[in-house]
Amino acid sequence: MFTGSMVALITPFKGGKVDWQSLERLIDFHIQSGTHGIVPCGTTGESATLSHEEHEDVIKAVIKAVKKRLPVIAGTGSNSTEEAVRLTRAAEKSGADGALMISPYYNRPTQEGIYQHYRTVASEVGIPIIVYNIPGRTGSKIEPETLARLAEIKNIAGVKEATGSVDQAIDVIRLCGDNLAVYSGEDTLTFSLMALGGKGVISTVANVAPREMSQLTEACLNGEWEKGRELQLKLTPLIRSLFIETNPIPVKTAAALMGKCTAELRLPLTPMADVNVKKLKSALADFHLIQ
Repeated sequence: MFTGSMVALITPFKGGKVDWQSLERLIDFHIQSGTHGIVPCGTTGESATLSHEEHEDVIKAVIKAVKKRLPVIAGTGSNSTEEAVRLTRAAEKSGADGALMISPYYNRPTQEGIYQHYRTVASEVGIPIIVYNIPGRTGSKIEPETLARLAEIKNIAGVKEATGSVDQAIDVIRLCGDNLAVYSGEDTLTFSLMALGGKGVISTVANVAPREMSQLTEACLNGEWEKGRELQLKLTPLIRSLFIETNPIPVKTAAALMGKCTAELRLPLTPMADVNVKKLKSALADFHLIQ
């Protein structure tokens, strides 16, 4: 099973198109920095404004650049079950090691609808699926009891918990046990969830501080709790600076300030306010990521 720090990879743009050269360089950066897995085409990867063709092409490009050196867990979620099946099948065909699927957004299905959505997709593919529970984006929460039902499905392998609730994570771990790996979807809660039995994080901050986030998760997996706690506390001011505006605006701006890619976004996302860029620069400098 997937463990450690898996980066929710940004998608670099240049002149309105995907910047394929920068994407390859980002992959190399993560491999050299100890990242444990790559998650393209998630929320941080601006999947909402990628065309269907771009979505599949980015996943293919990441798989090709990774060259089996790390697991690739492709973002394939949709609020249409049929479309989620198509995207996940395409990722599997391209060689993805797993899929990250956001819970259906906007149409806000019942718990039974959420269960049937994931069950249907899982029945159509063979790769492991990580459920993505982020009610702040979707408008509905996947309850622990629903996750316990999903955990009984063979290739429903894990959940990215981004509810922001430690109580939620406790209930999921208590009800699901070893049937479902729990990954933090909140960078600031990585240590806390791993101390409870979580297996890692699907991380935004790993885009700019991959080595420290990988070290944090490795410490927790090895039972080096004091080291893990220190790294979590060290990372927290940087993490908070990456969420002073809607993700991924700050993290892409940070990557640009570090020379990794342009800061280009797609509408309706807009460039960071100057006052917030100043705060971000200060946090990056304090972490010795920029001068």
